[in-house]
Amino acid sequence: MAKQSIFSRISTLVKANINSLIDQAEDPQKMIDQLVRDYTNNVADAEAAIAETIGNLRLLERDHEEDIQASKDWGNKALAASRKADELRSAGSAADADKFDNLAKIALQRQISEEREAKAAEPTIAAQTEVVDKLKSGLNGMKEKLGELKAKRSELLARAKVAEAQTKVQDAVSSINVLDPTSELGRFEDKVRRQEALAQGKVELAASSLDAQFESLDDLGELTEVEARLAELKAGGSSQSQSQIES
Repeated sequence: MAKQSIFSRISTLVKANINSLIDQAEDPQKMIDQLVRDYTNNVADAEAAIAETIGNLRLLERDHEEDIQASKDWGNKALAASRKADELRSAGSAADADKFDNLAKIALQRQISEEREAKAAEPTIAAQTEVVDKLKSGLNGMKEKLGELKAKRSELLARAKVAEAQTKVQDAVSSINVLDPTSELGRFEDKVRRQEALAQGKVELAASSLDAQFESLDDLGELTEVEARLAELKAGGSSQSQSQIES
């Protein structure tokens, strides 16, 4: 009954559609991890059960071989006793010959008994051999499924890492969108523009102050020229007055 239960479990696991189970799972990675644990435990249980079944089969086979060998041995003993009886009977010792014929009969009875036991064990051995072959085949199927699960897990983890990396890259790209004035780059550009405007304002302020100084110099030059002309006029007027007096 236990062997049948193990065989049923192996058949169920081998026939299981791993992809379907993973697709239906809310968290595929957790589902695969659980399946790997379950399959690993089931493989260990199956190996232990199959090892026991094989051990029992080997005992049956050994007993069968011993029965066959015992049958042959008793056959040889029956033949030896029969020949001895024939020799004694030929020698005129009928009583001793009958004794060895009786021994031959006993040996033949034991031979027949051993042959029956050997024959009776053959169907059981055949059935157990078939069970062992099926269990071995199922165990190989389970191991293949386990390998498939582990490969699927590695694939899923790799895909998850790629998706995570793509998400990080996309987030980074989105955060520096040059067309978005609210992005970090946009705010930095606005700050630079303000600094440039401030510098330009200072330059213009300095330039206007310098222009004012030059304008004051121009005004000073103009006043100086006016004073010079005034002095010249005065000098000219004084000369004319002196000339008139002398005349």
